[in-house]
Amino acid sequence: MRLISYNLRKHRAAGELADLVSTHDPDILCLQECDTTELADSIGGLSLIEATSGNRLGLAMYVRRNTFRVEKVRTIGLKKSLHDRVLKPAHERVLGALLTNIDTGRHVIVASFHAAPLTALNSLRRNQIRAALDELQSLGPQLPVLMVGDYNYPVFKENLGQTVREHGYMLSLSDDHTYTRYRVFRGHYDFATSVGFDISNITTLPQGTSDHRPILVTAQAA
Repeated sequence: MRLISYNLRKHRAAGELADLVSTHDPDILCLQECDTTELADSIGGLSLIEATSGNRLGLAMYVRRNTFRVEKVRTIGLKKSLHDRVLKPAHERVLGALLTNIDTGRHVIVASFHAAPLTALNSLRRNQIRAALDELQSLGPQLPVLMVGDYNYPVFKENLGQTVREHGYMLSLSDDHTYTRYRVFRGHYDFATSVGFDISNITTLPQGTSDHRPILVTAQAA
């Protein structure tokens, strides 16, 4: 399974998606900060299965329909930061889907995630990640889970890795930094948490018009 995750920076990088899909041929495309009112129904053979509706800028997921059958889709709201309560930029921070591989019959859960912004504390983001993983299991208990997206976690990743491991999951970073807008915050922001998956590679793709670089995850249900 090949999956791309990309924060579009308030939809500015949406015009890159067709080329991105054509070049890297993913089975699943997970988006953050997309204008959900402007999304195409399909991109290069991938079909839009769901987009959040609570805010104009949100999450979306595209799936290759001849590879996966969509069983369930769920959007999830998480504990809010002060930034969320005052400016109300987002409520639904997780978009998860229960998918069945048509060839193998295996069920997997895949999710697009966007953590609270940098104005929030790392402790809140850790809380959001734990809660998101718990809620995703409601789509199918004991199934493999892969959650990708913008974790907004530039420093002290050791604490995050320990938290994720204690929760029974694995934290996986890509091979290069994914955020470049501010020199002081440059680093890995976009990565994956998983259980029941063998992740063979996470590649950071070239910079586009977003301040985030897309990541390409190659994984297989264990």
